[in-house]
Amino acid sequence: MKNKIPIEVKRETFETNVRVKLDPFTPGPVKIDTGVGFLDHMLHLFGVHGELSLEIKAKGDTHVDYHHTVEDVGLTLGEALSQALGERKGIARYGEAHIPMEEALAAVYIDLAKRPCFVQKGIIPVEKIGNFDTELVPEFLKALAMSGCFTLHVHFIYGENAHHLVEAGFKALGHALKRALSPLSRDEVLSSKGVL
Repeated sequence: MKNKIPIEVKRETFETNVRVKLDPFTPGPVKIDTGVGFLDHMLHLFGVHGELSLEIKAKGDTHVDYHHTVEDVGLTLGEALSQALGERKGIARYGEAHIPMEEALAAVYIDLAKRPCFVQKGIIPVEKIGNFDTELVPEFLKALAMSGCFTLHVHFIYGENAHHLVEAGFKALGHALKRALSPLSRDEVLSSKGVL
């Protein structure tokens, strides 16, 4: 059973103010404004390729660096996704996608069971993309998986251009989630235990 959607979640701290509005089952507008340009670009790709209705507005202490904003956006988006999934009945649960972006290739594997776990394999070949620290990519993805209460494996398989590699990863994230959310023939949990 899914909760009433769209879901709206807010997170306010001394460092950030984040609002996420999400309907993961209905394609819709994707509007992203986090104050972190590269993150905006990646989340827009994620929303479009995942066929989500997604609005994110964030303000943070970007004069310090982007860490708090990036992590808190991940936490808030994960919480919105978890609320939208409810008991996680009637969905395929598993999703995976391999996405090429020119010379780069990335893969994402998802299990929407309530077992939070994040694994990243492969490296991003530079420390910065523009003024964005690439170490924040796994920080965002880990926050998303932990708060969303699901298993997420991301494999940056190969690539020479870091932008292409990360972009392939976020597109793959959207496609994998879309597949994990695809409907089952019955409104039940896909588990031999009967619960996730």
